[in-house]
Amino acid sequence: MSEYIVRPARSTDIVGIRDLLQPMVEQRILLGKDLAVLYGAVQEFVVAEAEGELVGCGALHVFWEDLGEVRTLMVRDDWLHHGVGGAIVERLEEHARVLGLSRLFCLTFETTFFSRRGFTPIGEQVVDPDVYSQLLRSGDAGVEEFLDLAHVKPNTLGNTRMLKRLG
Repeated sequence: MSEYIVRPARSTDIVGIRDLLQPMVEQRILLGKDLAVLYGAVQEFVVAEAEGELVGCGALHVFWEDLGEVRTLMVRDDWLHHGVGGAIVERLEEHARVLGLSRLFCLTFETTFFSRRGFTPIGEQVVDPDVYSQLLRSGDAGVEEFLDLAHVKPNTLGNTRMLKRLG
């Protein structure tokens, strides 16, 4: 395996990010995102690159003043177990701290991976009722999954809701 770097995504990476995510979308492990949505969120993404090819990606989405989500985390199969996913999450956590976030949420099947990075399973209510009511109006699918709304349950079956407090 060659070396890789983790860097902020560029608009020219978006088609590659979509292609990287596609196998997981087809398996219904990740939600599919239209190109327009991905381009609109390019500033949320970091990518792992090796020899000019994307080998992983992840995004940080801010929910609230102190809360963000690690989302759309993916590492190409041939790069699994080489530290790529951990490096992506570490970069997203650094960015979360710069933004002033103190908590990170994820919705995942990969509980062992996230547990090793300090995430722990959580219950239903992690924001106060006022914040909850305001988040209801976001229209963002990830926020709706975070809130565990009934109409997104088919997307979240088998996933674990996890939270990390940033130090």
